[in-house]
Amino acid sequence: MNNRDYKPFAPGEYYHVYNRGNNKAAIFRDAEDYKLFLRRLSEALYPDRTLERVNGAHLQRNQRKPLPANTFSLVAYCLMPNHFHFLLRQNTDLAVSVLVSKVCGSYSKLFNKKYKRVGSLFQDQFKAVHVDDDTYLKWLSTYIHQNPTAARLAKRPEDYPYSSYKEYVSAAGENLCDKTIVLGQFKHLADYKQFVSDGLEQIQTRQDLKTLLID
Repeated sequence: MNNRDYKPFAPGEYYHVYNRGNNKAAIFRDAEDYKLFLRRLSEALYPDRTLERVNGAHLQRNQRKPLPANTFSLVAYCLMPNHFHFLLRQNTDLAVSVLVSKVCGSYSKLFNKKYKRVGSLFQDQFKAVHVDDDTYLKWLSTYIHQNPTAARLAKRPEDYPYSSYKEYVSAAGENLCDKTIVLGQFKHLADYKQFVSDGLEQIQTRQDLKTLLID
């Protein structure tokens, strides 16, 4: 998978990273695929963890060539049947593209082996949009968390098992995210819940927010 460094990545900056399956094909076919991808993501973000808990199952992390600890912070994510979204902060000079290549490259190899397929799993170029405004970041977290409801995969964001929304609103979820940058913009957790609940309709109708509709 090629890297799309059409803008220079920089330490301390936030990026919305997303990619879909080649020819829009499914990149997750069953629950174990989602768990494996989350495992690879967790290993890349937290190389110092020796055990990972992925949807209730303890899994040994991959020790090979780990990234330095605290290289990236994950703010929000959502895994959909044929694409994924990450909202990330790059903490060092190591570019976001390194994380995406490590996670997706490792996952692709295991996916191809499992399903006895060859060729690229993902589109050649992932996309990365620089997020340079707190308000935009807040709306983007809503868009990511509302992806499953917009696609009619869940009635409510909290019903979907493969996004970070459960981490935001309860003690459930994978505990992968740094939620402070988003939740710090709300006085109470209930305010964020209401913001997400109301957000999808506004994103779909407000002209200034339609740039978020990238799928």
